[in-house]
Amino acid sequence: MTGTTSPTPERRGGTPIGTRAAARLDRLPPSRWHRRITLIVGIGAFFDLYEIFLGGVLAAVLAEQWHLGHAAKSWVIAAGFLGMFVGANVLSVLADRLGRRRMFMINLAAYSLFSLLCAFAPNLHWLLVLRFLSGLGLGAELVLVDTYLAEFLPRAVRGRYIAYAYTFGFVGVPVAALLGARLVAAHQLLGIDGWRWLLVAGALGAAFIQLMRRQLPESPRWLTVQGRDEEAGRIVAGLEERVARETGGSLPSVPETETVPERKVPLGEMFRGDHRRRTVMWWIFQVLQTVGYYGFGSLAPVVLTAKGHTVTESLLYAALSFCGYPIGSALSIPLIDRIERRTLIIASALGIAGCGLAFGFAAAPWAIVGFGFLLTVCSNVFSNAFHVYQTEIFPTGLRSSAIGIAYSLSRLTSVALPFVALSVLTGLGAAAVFTGSAALMLLLCLDVALLGPRSTGRSLERI
Repeated sequence: MTGTTSPTPERRGGTPIGTRAAARLDRLPPSRWHRRITLIVGIGAFFDLYEIFLGGVLAAVLAEQWHLGHAAKSWVIAAGFLGMFVGANVLSVLADRLGRRRMFMINLAAYSLFSLLCAFAPNLHWLLVLRFLSGLGLGAELVLVDTYLAEFLPRAVRGRYIAYAYTFGFVGVPVAALLGARLVAAHQLLGIDGWRWLLVAGALGAAFIQLMRRQLPESPRWLTVQGRDEEAGRIVAGLEERVARETGGSLPSVPETETVPERKVPLGEMFRGDHRRRTVMWWIFQVLQTVGYYGFGSLAPVVLTAKGHTVTESLLYAALSFCGYPIGSALSIPLIDRIERRTLIIASALGIAGCGLAFGFAAAPWAIVGFGFLLTVCSNVFSNAFHVYQTEIFPTGLRSSAIGIAYSLSRLTSVALPFVALSVLTGLGAAAVFTGSAALMLLLCLDVALLGPRSTGRSLERI
């Protein structure tokens, strides 16, 4: 898979073909190889949402087992997000400096190790420390998934294939939620608490995916930015050879109009020229989307127990609602390359706001599950659209850093969210929590509509 069949890159007009890696990658027809890396890379998205689900489960279960107050429950949810905030800042910047592949080999390995240790935490103090460290490893996972796939996938299928990637990952979420409900209901398995098994499962799953990723090549776009044209050329030449074999035909010619040079970009470039407007827009977006998207996943079990349902009932209702995650992700696939990204983001955000309001006021189990399901469907149309969009609005030399720093703001918001939301939940009830969430999603729609550029169907270098 590393594509090393050609010892030296070809030349055209004295220019190494490696400098034209982006155009060569963009014109390739979709192949089995593209689908394979989409699966291997994209399934890592599961662990991000798994962690969000796990925070709410641990808060609900340990509140009973360890007699936790509101502040302690909030910290159980917030500790992982605080680690993600630090990890997103550090690892995403390192991915622009040291390479996408190298960071892939670090992030899930760290998450797997500390998640496994977390399963044996003897008390709240150790649980919080280890949750922070596991979050640190997971912090840049979605940033790397988005960046890596966007830099390899042909522009004609970039949105659709990234949506496929997230669908693969999110299929596991309702399965994990149902498994969690069973393990928590059983209290113990082989003499070990059920919630500890959930941490072990996450650690072992992440370790397996990390082993699969060892075969991934480095991004030729990143190599070109680093001036490593020969290496980029070899990888692309090997990939072209492979795709030609798999598709059984000759490859399209490389359009001369697509040879836009990329370069190293200082981090400060985020705040200059047109990049500044995009940076400000995306920072605002990431803070606001956290409340609508991650708020439901992390707080649903706690909100339902506050409504008077048992922990087991709450986890079951949440698990059924989470079935909307893979379905919403799958629904986005035929839409994402046909509808302008920012339009799809705005429409699905309005759906999140409306369904969230209905969930907040719902009392009957059918209404809780029904509106929770619709909310998660809208959430993953929204999520897939914005994950594709963020890869397209920054240049290769800045892509991972700019996405990661903005994404870290969502993690920081997630740290504060349980403290604010649980206080509002205690004082004013679930309806007030979701009314506030809906208002923030409306602000998000204005932010994207006024400041977001068009991107659908255009090459990364041209946007």
